[in-house]
Order: sequence, then C-alpha cells, then structure tokens
Amino acid sequence: MGDTQRPAKKTAKSRPKPASTNEPQFVQLLSPEGQRVKHPDYDIDLSDDEFRGLYRDLVITRELDAQGTALQRQGQLGLWPSLLGQEAAQIGSGRALRAQDTVFPAYRELGVQWCRGIDLISAFALFRGTDLGGRDTVADRFNMYAIVIASQTLHAAGYAMGVAMDGAVGTDDGEAVMVYHGDGATSEGDFNEALVWAGVFNSPLVFFCQNNQYAISETNARQFRLPPYRRAEGFGVPGIFVDGNDVLATYAVTRDALDRARRGEGPSLVEAYTYRMQPHTTSDDATRYRDEAELDFWRAKDPIVRYRRWLAAEGLADEAYFAEIDTEAGEQVRALRARVMALTDPEVSEMFDNVYAEMPPGIAAQRAEAVDFQASLEDGSDVR
Repeated sequence: MGDTQRPAKKTAKSRPKPASTNEPQFVQLLSPEGQRVKHPDYDIDLSDDEFRGLYRDLVITRELDAQGTALQRQGQLGLWPSLLGQEAAQIGSGRALRAQDTVFPAYRELGVQWCRGIDLISAFALFRGTDLGGRDTVADRFNMYAIVIASQTLHAAGYAMGVAMDGAVGTDDGEAVMVYHGDGATSEGDFNEALVWAGVFNSPLVFFCQNNQYAISETNARQFRLPPYRRAEGFGVPGIFVDGNDVLATYAVTRDALDRARRGEGPSLVEAYTYRMQPHTTSDDATRYRDEAELDFWRAKDPIVRYRRWLAAEGLADEAYFAEIDTEAGEQVRALRARVMALTDPEVSEMFDNVYAEMPPGIAAQRAEAVDFQASLEDGSDVR
C-alpha cells in the first residue's frame, strides 16, 4: 500500500523515531572529532601495539573491500556487498572475540573474517562463483555466509544452546557465540524466534546488529517503531546501544557481552549504530532513496578518520606509520586481486563435498553419477 493510501495519523512522520546518538544509553568512547569520551560502564585498555593494530585492521579491510567493488565492476565478480562505513563495527567486535568463540556471519562480514585469520579468498571465490561455500567451519569457527536474511540467527541460537548443554560455559574461559545481522533482519520471524530460544534457554549468544540505517532501501522508520536494542528487552535479553563508527566503544561493549555469555550469564544484543556508505550491493542503486547530503553527514563520522586523529593526538602513531599501513594495504590488494583472477571453475563433484560430516550413501551415489555425467560430456559419450 502506498503512503497516499494511509490515514494521515499513521504516516512515517507520526511514528516514533528510531534510536539516535542523543539517547543516554548510547555508548561512545571516541567522538567523531577523535577525542576520547569517558563512559561510566565501559572502557578499554590495550597496549600501544594493539591500538595501532586496530588501525591496520580498519585500513586493510577497507581497501580489500574496495577491491571487491572494483572487481565486480570489471566483470570479475557476480556481486559484491560492500562494508564501507562499517569497518569499526566489524573490527571492534571481531577483535573482541577469542579463539574458542564461534561466529555466524551474514554476508558482509569481510572485516570479521579478517580478524579471525581466515583466508579472505573464500569470500571472493563465493561471489565469483568458483566456490560453492563449503569448508570446514568447525575448524575455523566461522560459519558460511548466510544470504537468506536472518536465517543465521536461528542457526546460532541452536548452536549456542548446544554449547551450554555441553557445559562449555560458566567460567571466564568459556565459549561464546556471536551472530551478525543487520537492522533489516530484525523484521524477520527467524530473528524474533532466535531471541525467544536464546532468552528462554539462557544461551551464550551475542546478537550483533549492524544497524546501517537501511534494509536495502527501507529506512529504520519503515522497519520498526523501537530500535533493536530496546526490542531485545521484551525477550528478556539485555540490549546495548553503541556507536558503530567507534572502534574502541564497539570493542569494549562486545567484549563485555561476550564475557557475560561465556560466564553463563545469558544472551545479549549489541546494536552498533553505523551507516552503509555504499549501495546495499553492487546491484543496488542507492541514489533512488538517499541523497548526497545524507552521505556527507555520515562522511563526517568516518570510523577511520576519527581513529587516526586520536592515534596521532595521543602520539601512538605518526605519518610514517600511516604511510606504512597504506603501503601494506596496497600490497594486500594486489596479492588478493592476482589470486582472484587465477581462480578456476570448480569440479562438479565439489558441490557434494563439505556438506555432511559423513556422506550418506544416497548423496555418494548422486556424486558418482554427476562425475560420470560430466565425464561423458567431455568425451562425447553422454551417458543419459
């Protein structure tokens, strides 16, 4: 139904506005100008090398992501979902994870994948169509990208219930689970059902909502009346509202939520308030629903610029260091591009691999038939 058909009292202007940075619950440790902000409940204490390392993560992730967009525009990828503008949300939360934790991503989590030390070629191969997505997710504790919106929230809820049933929580060294999703996912039934299960079973699960303001073209005001962090309360799950463009605040808040989960204190929802600077994917035309003034507003809150200002002001990094990181980022991009261009088409048998821990007889028979059929096409015998 179009807006012109709705009663005036129910137009978007009359609805409660979504959360803003003026709310008292908003957690911020670094202002857009690059100045430290004190918070009564959250702080961060890292070594100088760790502080500098976060900058390296931010810059390299941005450059690798930009290469994804470039490759798609050049016809080398079928699609690319850029994370431009969301680097702090992903790096801050990704670095808060521990080795024993398990991640359930959506489809834009290149920065988290970088933090986990997982070869990024898997993401590029997926969008190039040369990788069907199957890999050993148990070994790297980073699950497959979930293209179906919010489906990963239920997967994560079930997995977290299993972690608790296995007795892997209850100490400072327990295992936590984190699931990434966007603001659009909160409108899906899967997300709400996952909150029910996680809350009722006190699962060690952190819902990490990257609120980038848009579910493709739909603004927050067209998705919900209350912001995600407040909606979590209805499920008995604590909600935390954090500046998603502040890598320090995101790290501090996520670390606390993960620690709660691993100690057996139950689930949390972290809403990282950020902005998607690029279109939803390379198939989207964002000029249809937002203007340059809105982009300029968020450019002033750039997560890398503010963090660089703070590092320089604190004497933690100088121009030589920044130049060194730029050089390294360029090297990473060139190496990745060469690997993407060298990717070959998968064998037909690969669609059956890495699906089951032990391949069922029926699937094994299908695999053999597919291999035989492919061979018949190549030698001209055609077994049909």
